[in-house]
Amino acid sequence: MDLAAGASVSVVIPAHDEARTLRRTLEALRAAAVHEVPEVVVVANGCTDGTADVARAAGATVVELGAASKAAALRAGDEVATAFPRVYLDADIVLTPGTLDSLAARLRAGDLLAASPRVEFDTSASSWPVRAFYRAYRELPYVREGLVGLGVYGLSARGRSRFGQFPDVTSDDLFVQRLFGEDERGSSGGTFVVAAPRDLRNLVKVRTRTAAGNAELSRSAGDAPPAAAVEDRFGRSTSRTSTALLRTVGRRPALVPSFAVYTAVTVASRVLARRQGTAWQRDSSTR
Repeated sequence: MDLAAGASVSVVIPAHDEARTLRRTLEALRAAAVHEVPEVVVVANGCTDGTADVARAAGATVVELGAASKAAALRAGDEVATAFPRVYLDADIVLTPGTLDSLAARLRAGDLLAASPRVEFDTSASSWPVRAFYRAYRELPYVREGLVGLGVYGLSARGRSRFGQFPDVTSDDLFVQRLFGEDERGSSGGTFVVAAPRDLRNLVKVRTRTAAGNAELSRSAGDAPPAAAVEDRFGRSTSRTSTALLRTVGRRPALVPSFAVYTAVTVASRVLARRQGTAWQRDSSTR
């Protein structure tokens, strides 16, 4: 995959102690690119395991940083990457066959500046509360319509010019999503698989990180959108989500337990996010 000279798309992968998951991600990436020639840049940041070795063995370009920082890794990856469209991929995300081709083609068409495949949640190893949460989560409007982010998103050259360097924020995907209007971002073909946490404790950790990232973005400055604009978009999204949940429950009463779990986890994660701030919360059950 180290074919930078003739690359048609760059893939930047920040990775912190991801030796166990990265191998699977890189293997899937090969099948995700049938027609594209990907330049794969893995930025091993603050690693104490064999992440860099796994990446080199797969033929990726490797950048090593001493400190653990996803934002710094994204910035370092951007400095090395040469091609557009440019895809940013978490080290534990699995793209399905042909998905990178579809994503690059969608961005190359020019009507979208930011795009992401559709998400699939693998809950096969998860406990009942986690499965219930994701049954409700799948029904949210922004998930059904193809949320830009959740572990993988792509930008055209014009889309990437929308901002400077990646800021020091927890939720880079949400930062990017909120830079674009609804007519500028959307879903591409293909799917990607997210391994859901195996237990409720790790689910709450993941959702707490998301809640903290949302709150952080609403306060951020610099390259981020103005706080008032972020709050306005977030407010509209929250209102739309609540309305959609009520309508879905009305049509499908069997989902009431799932929405009860979703609501409880969401409330708990927001409370914990206010207490813990942006301290990194990581799902250890899938690693």
